[in-house]
Amino acid sequence: MKAVFIVFNQANTERIEYMFDKLNVRGYTWWSDVNGRGSVDGEPRMGTHTWPEMNSAALAVVNDDQVDEILEVIRRIDEINKEVGIRAFVWDVLKLRQKSLLEPENRNKKLSAK
Repeated sequence: MKAVFIVFNQANTERIEYMFDKLNVRGYTWWSDVNGRGSVDGEPRMGTHTWPEMNSAALAVVNDDQVDEILEVIRRIDEINKEVGIRAFVWDVLKLRQKSLLEPENRNKKLSAK
């Protein structure tokens, strides 16, 4: 499993939602107002009078075989308008607290605290 952390200008919100739907990335966490500045180039996104734009961020834990396709979509979104900005970071997920009830072997099981 991999964790894919995507930081993007809010102008790309619909593209990220669409990507998640099309690539069957069902579970994710989304932060709507994220401040920051890229490490190489790009304008700060601070939500201030001087730097009014804002970023959002999303974190999804996916199977290893989904990562390359997600990164390819991110690359294509970035190519549309590099000034808008989008970046993705990938980490290994070493452990999960519990399996999803959506997995076939767990669909008929009740969630129990252990």
